[in-house]
Amino acid sequence: MRDEYIQGEGVRLHVVRAGEGPPVILLHGFPENWTSWRHQIPALADAGFSVWALDLRGYHLSERPAKRGAYHLRYLVEDVAAVVRATGAARVHLVGHDWGGVIAWAFAARHPELLDKLVILNAPHMEVYLRKVGRLPQMFRSWYVLFFQLPLLPEWALSARGFAALRGLFRTAPASRPFSTAEIEEYLEPLSRPGALTAALNYYRANLRPGALRFASSAPIAARTLVIWGELDGALGPELLEGLERVVPRVEIHRLPNAGHWVHNEAPEAVNGLLLRFLRSGTASER
Repeated sequence: MRDEYIQGEGVRLHVVRAGEGPPVILLHGFPENWTSWRHQIPALADAGFSVWALDLRGYHLSERPAKRGAYHLRYLVEDVAAVVRATGAARVHLVGHDWGGVIAWAFAARHPELLDKLVILNAPHMEVYLRKVGRLPQMFRSWYVLFFQLPLLPEWALSARGFAALRGLFRTAPASRPFSTAEIEEYLEPLSRPGALTAALNYYRANLRPGALRFASSAPIAARTLVIWGELDGALGPELLEGLERVVPRVEIHRLPNAGHWVHNEAPEAVNGLLLRFLRSGTASER
């Protein structure tokens, strides 16, 4: 694995690269960084793919804009387009989890000409999410989204007592494979840097606005798509898969009943098998 830097949409982005072959771009979620893909990078590289694991803007070694508006989804999508250009390929495979998945959905809608296959891990398409979030049980599951809109208080609550809240989340939320202490530190140490936690929360603050929500949910997805969903996710319920085929006609859905939100860390062997089969296949069938 090797570190590189790419000029994104007004920011310098850090990527970790491995392997040679067709490019696969990996987009992590909140509150992680490129190390979220520790189990997928070697498997993809060994299978003959060129892996580009990105630190999203504001995270870890990527630049950290101070203004909340710099985290609007349109800039996040153009960051991915910059990575695509850096690969030198006409089209790429894109894999996203959590916020990385939200960005990947939007990228697939806005830049279909740059995308070969799309893989989503526990990240709802916003059109489906907006239909479900006003109803039980997803309404209760999404309480934190509104809490993160508050100024300063979320930063204090998440960072208090050495990030105790996030440490507890990583220790208890995984359903099948808890994170090690070293893995938790790989996430929390970068978040402890000045402005890093606010940058991560700005993803929620900049995009819970009508314009950003329309940007995320307005266009259907034409790409062949694989959705891998850990059904024990405490924040995103499996009902967010209902009706997905209406906006993603070429979707294949695989549910993992014994995994939760961090499905690629909780069930890495299963996820890697599904991922490699799909990326090597000629078509994606609906299930």
